Amino acid sequence: MKLYVDLGKDSYPIYIENGILSRAGAYIQEVFSGKRIMIISDDNVYPKYGHQLTGQLSEQFECHHLVLPHGEETKSFQTLPYVYAALLEAKISRSDLIIALGGGVIGDLAGFAAASYLRGVKLIQIPTSLLAQVDSSVGGKVAVDLPQGKNLVGAFFQPKLVLIDPLVLHTLDRRFINDGMGEVIKYGCIKDAGLFHTLESHGSFDELKDELPAIICRCVDIKREVVEHDQFDTGERMLLNFGHTLGHTIEQYYHYERESHGEAVAIGMYQITRLAEKQALTAVNTSGRILNLLKTYGLPFECGLPLHDLTDAVRVDKKNLNNRLNLILLHDIGTSCIHPASIEFFNQYGSEMV
Repeated sequence: MKLYVDLGKDSYPIYIENGILSRAGAYIQEVFSGKRIMIISDDNVYPKYGHQLTGQLSEQFECHHLVLPHGEETKSFQTLPYVYAALLEAKISRSDLIIALGGGVIGDLAGFAAASYLRGVKLIQIPTSLLAQVDSSVGGKVAVDLPQGKNLVGAFFQPKLVLIDPLVLHTLDRRFINDGMGEVIKYGCIKDAGLFHTLESHGSFDELKDELPAIICRCVDIKREVVEHDQFDTGERMLLNFGHTLGHTIEQYYHYERESHGEAVAIGMYQITRLAEKQALTAVNTSGRILNLLKTYGLPFECGLPLHDLTDAVRVDKKNLNNRLNLILLHDIGTSCIHPASIEFFNQYGSEMV
């Protein structure tokens, strides 16, 4: 399957195909003809796929690699100097290439390094987690975290190519499959009632496996369409943040040590929909359908905190503009909207457990 993100001079292809990683070198040579490549990965992914990728590229290019510790803690501002030092040591220039081989953490971190090193070095994304395949590897958002919040230092920097191999998901721990399903469910919630119904009609991720390439393709296609309409996240692209306002604050509250990103987004989707239903902004039982789907795919729906414990973090969220929050709510499954609000949207329920 091939999709094409049409952004003028920043356009790029996305290939989704079982086994494509074993043929990645041919696709990379179509978009890159320079000399040096730096593969940035982590200590979970590189031992599985890094040597295979390097083997395909080393005859044509001078290949280097940087292997970082896995986990959200790596996606911090403090990691960047080590990345820049490795790029300098490898003599990576503006005519060379950085490949992000990993999940969302590596994709975001390597992407931001590519955007900022020498004011921009070519980037290819090879996502190896379900979350990265359906969401973070596409669209050009790259960032690192600060202690005060998630993704607060970042840029818009489109890759030259995205290669998605669903077969690599078979080596993931079940928790990281569930984590990615949080973002898959999000796409059904905001844009595709049919996708949501497909997920409802299966009883587990294992039952979805045969349909996985098509499901990944549908999620990526939704994101492609949204990004083409709103590359810089000032309008329709905000819909992709459904569940993220509360999700990011939950991640931060627990110092990124408890809920994964997809798990936190799952909680955020259910809880904000529950609150919106109370205000008659969302159709009755929408949150109930989301709740049932989260349970089916092993995702949490509550974090066990009173809501007011999270509102301080909401205040510094990057979606909080001029003390106004652009909340993403559902009219119904498959239909979403940007709802301007204030922190009072949450404060009026501050003592409730979420």
